[in-house]
Amino acid sequence: MVLLHLILRQLNTMEFKDTTLIFKDYKIAISDDKSVMMDWETPIMEHTAKYICQSKGDILEIGFGMGICADFIQAEGVKSHTIIEIHPQVIEKLKVWAEDKDNVTIVEGDWYDAKLSQTYDGMFLDTYADMHWSSFKEFALSNAKSGANVSYFDNGWKDNEYGFENISYDYIPVKPEEEGHICTDDVYNMPKVVI
Repeated sequence: MVLLHLILRQLNTMEFKDTTLIFKDYKIAISDDKSVMMDWETPIMEHTAKYICQSKGDILEIGFGMGICADFIQAEGVKSHTIIEIHPQVIEKLKVWAEDKDNVTIVEGDWYDAKLSQTYDGMFLDTYADMHWSSFKEFALSNAKSGANVSYFDNGWKDNEYGFENISYDYIPVKPEEEGHICTDDVYNMPKVVI
């Protein structure tokens, strides 16, 4: 698992953007043995959405993936929901998903370079092969309102690689697939940060 984590870190974001994704009912993949997102992550997405949407205010989601977290965010009845997505195939699916949602704004491209017009009450980062992950703390501090709830997908490492000072964790039971990219057996460590 450690080797897989390091390999994912070495992939260039532009290379991921240019890959052809395979969409199945239960996952998004690059190949048969390299998944981007899987439906077993649903409990993580539900719990994360509840945490970041506590204010019911302005929410920023970085990475749409299968739309699982986005569905839970919408169910929370938030004021606004901004979604940043880099992959063209996922953007196509995101646009279809957002057609009947007046509170959704789509930002195409890399979150690291995004020009956002507001600050947020809640924020969630869940990207794949992200080369800018070490800048997320600075990004969050610059784009979150005071008291905002922030989380990110941490692949189960629970090592606070983003450098947040006031981090805690919720423990969520999961049943990951064998070929998954998460380093956990049956519990996911969901990071919680208040800005």
